[in-house]
Amino acid sequence: MSRSAWSIVLVPTSLVIVLAVVLALVVNRSGPGNSTPEHVPREEQATNTVGITMVPIPGGSFVMGDNRAAADSTETPARQVAVAPFYISAHEITQAQWTAVMGNNPSKFRDPRRPVEQVSWLDAQAFVQELNRREGTNRYRLPTEAEWEYAARAGSTTRYSFGDDAALLDRYAWFGGAPGSGTRAVGRKDPNAWGLYDVHGNVWEWVQDCWHDNYRGAPANAGVFPGGDCTLHVLRGGAWDSDPDYVRSTVRG
Repeated sequence: MSRSAWSIVLVPTSLVIVLAVVLALVVNRSGPGNSTPEHVPREEQATNTVGITMVPIPGGSFVMGDNRAAADSTETPARQVAVAPFYISAHEITQAQWTAVMGNNPSKFRDPRRPVEQVSWLDAQAFVQELNRREGTNRYRLPTEAEWEYAARAGSTTRYSFGDDAALLDRYAWFGGAPGSGTRAVGRKDPNAWGLYDVHGNVWEWVQDCWHDNYRGAPANAGVFPGGDCTLHVLRGGAWDSDPDYVRSTVRG
């Protein structure tokens, strides 16, 4: 799918683009290992001073992308990717958390429990920088696109983290909403197998990478895909008014 086609996907029916921030936290742990859900050390979850809970993601490998898509899809060619352990926020950054760090709330759909929206990629970078300053570290960052998909899939190989049946999507995602209905409070639907909420729907989520039209030449590890069009950056996960096909684990915006 071309970038011009994606401009249709990215503008919800309310004509409001809603974007969220999901954080990764660099950890000094061993390299890729077993990636099955039962090996996630739940006791290692950590919550920082502004209430952001970070969930440990085990190292492993997975097939990123979907070769079942059309030949010109941005989701191809699928490839094997090795991922080192990292932490990721359990859900999208809320308006309350954003306000605690940045001192403002740019959101249209106001509620401290809802994800922050109306934030650009540069806004997300400013948030990360200020959060690192407040926490006295340099380890917070946006996840790479590969890290995001690996965490969202949670060991699955199906269209969604829970399987292929879109009829079950309502248990896990806010999607297909009427015009103007807006975002919902985070963490109200079921999480995926690794304890992450709203990986499907609610708001599009920023990742670190610049835009590439496909995965040709992408690295075999989960680092940032070098190069690309850095006037654009990648979004993942779909939004509250997306169709079921646009909240799949492999969909890119």
